[in-house]
Amino acid sequence: MTTDIKRVGILAHPQRPQTAPVAEQIARYLESHNIHTCVHTQWEENDVVQDVQATEMVIAIGGDGAMLRAARVCAPFGVPVLGVNMGQLGFLTEISSADSWQAPLEAILRGEYWIEARMMLYAALVRGDVVVTAGDALNDVVISRGIAARTIRLETYIDKDWTTTYNADALIVATATGSTAYALACGGPILPPELRNILIVPVAPHLTMDRPIVLAEGSTVDVISAPDNLNEIVLTVDGTMLGEVNPGDTIRIQASQHVSRFIRLREKNYFYRSLLDRLEPRLPVRSRPDKKQL
Repeated sequence: MTTDIKRVGILAHPQRPQTAPVAEQIARYLESHNIHTCVHTQWEENDVVQDVQATEMVIAIGGDGAMLRAARVCAPFGVPVLGVNMGQLGFLTEISSADSWQAPLEAILRGEYWIEARMMLYAALVRGDVVVTAGDALNDVVISRGIAARTIRLETYIDKDWTTTYNADALIVATATGSTAYALACGGPILPPELRNILIVPVAPHLTMDRPIVLAEGSTVDVISAPDNLNEIVLTVDGTMLGEVNPGDTIRIQASQHVSRFIRLREKNYFYRSLLDRLEPRLPVRSRPDKKQL
């Protein structure tokens, strides 16, 4: 078996202990083929940067959350990610289960794979003229209310022109990848992953614009927290807290300079079949609990 891959990073899911033994199994297999590995089972994104940038490939073990975290770490260095599913949906992963990784990995080491590139978003929280915090997202950037069950007002500008003021629970700004995540649950359209568009979807809008908007890649979205917002507002990227938003703050969102890369073995038209398999009912039929348990 010959391969150009000499060093592989393996990232197990830090909150799923059952992924650690699988990471070790894969590492032993790769080491037996003279491929150096670095394994992390408990890690934060900043902890693994140095190891990741020295690899030709990273294997992420878990579900879509593990893939999102790995993608954010790997994208700045152009390192592709291979996903092994040990989560629920595993929509971004390529290997379907923890006991079926060897044959796909053998194919990859023979060079029988292709690289899928996906657009990311860059979000910056601006207070006055200062960028308070910033980060990249593969799925989405979400501006949402906190615990209080009150809507928030978000003045939204596209390419510096006022578009609308949303009165809603949240506003989702997503990539094509994120169009099948939170945005889909809120009535957004499904975009194939190769599209480089920006999608805006309000969450539970009240007496305001309620239609999704699809923008070109080069667009810039500025969302200003209205001065009369009284309740807590939070900014998240891919479900991870980025910062708290004060009245008058601006969240600036645009295409990131980084691109996520994924290792694929399936045909290039895999997306719709994979999507429909997950949208169709998957849960087994459950019998009604005994009345005494109700």
